[in-house]
Amino acid sequence: MTATASHGIPRRIRGAYLTAAGCALAVCAVGAAPAGAADAASGTKPTVVLVHGAFADASSWNGVVERLQRQGYTVIAPANPLRGLYNDSTYIASVLKGIKGPIVLVGHSYGGAVISSAAAGNSQVRSLVYVSALVPDKGESGMSLAGRFPSELAGALRSVPYRAGGGVSGTDLYLQPDKLHRVFAADLPERTARVLGATQRPVSTAAFSEKAKEAAWRTVPSWFLVAKQDKTINPAQERFEAERAGSHTVEIDSSHVAMISHPDAVTDLVLQAARSAASAQR
Repeated sequence: MTATASHGIPRRIRGAYLTAAGCALAVCAVGAAPAGAADAASGTKPTVVLVHGAFADASSWNGVVERLQRQGYTVIAPANPLRGLYNDSTYIASVLKGIKGPIVLVGHSYGGAVISSAAAGNSQVRSLVYVSALVPDKGESGMSLAGRFPSELAGALRSVPYRAGGGVSGTDLYLQPDKLHRVFAADLPERTARVLGATQRPVSTAAFSEKAKEAAWRTVPSWFLVAKQDKTINPAQERFEAERAGSHTVEIDSSHVAMISHPDAVTDLVLQAARSAASAQR
């Protein structure tokens, strides 16, 4: 099942007011408008925040950002630090606090774990969207879920020790360049996968070992895109998480990086969540 984003050409909304016998009549001529135009007119269009996952950066959302902006949405794609679940979710939570109005919070891969914690206690977050994502419950970690639903990711990783200021040290994980295409981005051209391999951002092992302290999906409505050809996160794990969260779910034939290879499908799902958030706001 492949979702596609709808497009339209906005027109001005003209209004004329006639007053007679002490009564006011409002007469409006409304032309065709893009999806969500009513939300914009009422001032309830949410801000969409896109959080990337491990081995990636915010540019992985470029195709989705462009499509959402054409629909008139304000979009923010912050840099996920990838230093550990507690650190990353605290940082993204601080980003959310700087946004006025309702928020649709979207997470890809490990970004799903981050948004599940970052959204906790923030009443502005009206919808959560998970894209081939890791979605732990309280007390679960990425490692514990991967143990229940094995994938090919473990065999494609390379560990590299790192040191940071203040005596901080740890271990970073990278995708092996010769395995990235098959495991991470099989439905992208090989030349594109090589670029992803060269520009990948490493993730600290703490991102997968730390147990979640929050699970915002228990109280916030959610949408989930299952990538049926995912070899990084087992599609069976994605289905389990989506069902457990009661998410509105779609499945598409995609690798792990659905937001790059199928931006229309991902955008459509985000728009569903945004319209629901705007409707609830009104």
